[in-house]
Amino acid sequence: MAARPQTKGEQTREAILTHALGLATRVGFEGLTIGRLADDLRMSKSGLFAHFRSKEGLQLEILRMAGARMVDTVVKPALTTPRGEPRVRALFERWLAWEQSPSLPGGCPFMAASFELDDRPGPVRDFVVQNLRDWMDTLAGAARIAVQEGHFRTDLDCEQFAHDCQGIGLAFVHASRLMRDPQARARAASAFDALVRAARAPSFTGARPAPTAAAGGRRR
Repeated sequence: MAARPQTKGEQTREAILTHALGLATRVGFEGLTIGRLADDLRMSKSGLFAHFRSKEGLQLEILRMAGARMVDTVVKPALTTPRGEPRVRALFERWLAWEQSPSLPGGCPFMAASFELDDRPGPVRDFVVQNLRDWMDTLAGAARIAVQEGHFRTDLDCEQFAHDCQGIGLAFVHASRLMRDPQARARAASAFDALVRAARAPSFTGARPAPTAAAGGRRR
C-alpha cells in the first residue's frame, strides 16, 4: 500500500526536526531550546511551542527522528548482507559512516547525548539509554548469528563482543572529534579487525563473498 502523503503541517514539523537534529549535534541537547530554534529558523516561539509543548518534548522528538534514521541508514541495510561476519562488519562500518554523515555536523546524536546526559535523570536520558541498549543488542545478536553460521567461536561472549565494538566506537568519536586524529578511522578499523579475528572460529578464515541472486533467498 502506498504511503499516505504528508500534510503541510507534517512537512513543516519534519523540516523543523531535521534542522533541530543537526543543530543539537553542534550546540548540545541542553543548549537546544525552543527559543534558540525559533531564532535559528526565524519562526515564532509560540509556533514552535504548538508543535512540541516543551524543551523536553522537542529533545525527545529529535531523538525519535534520529533513532528512525539510524535504523534506516545503518541497521536495515546491514540486514540485507549475508548472515555472520559480513553482517557484523556491515553494522560496524555503516555506523562509522553514520557518525561522520554530513547531515550530522556534530556526529552521532546518541553518542553526543550520552556524554551530555549521563548524569541527568529524566525521560530524555532514558530514551538515549534504551536506544543504546537496542544498538548493543543488535550487535550482540549479529555476533550470535555469526556463531551459528560457524564464523565465530562457539564459546564467544557475544555481549562482551558488542561491548568491545561500542568501546571502539567511543574511542573513534574521541579520536576523530576531540583529538582531530587523521588516523582515527584507520585505527578504528584496525581495532575492529583485531576484535573480529579474535572472535573467529578456528576453521573460518574470513568473510565469505555475498551470494549471487541465483543462490536464492537468505535467512534473516
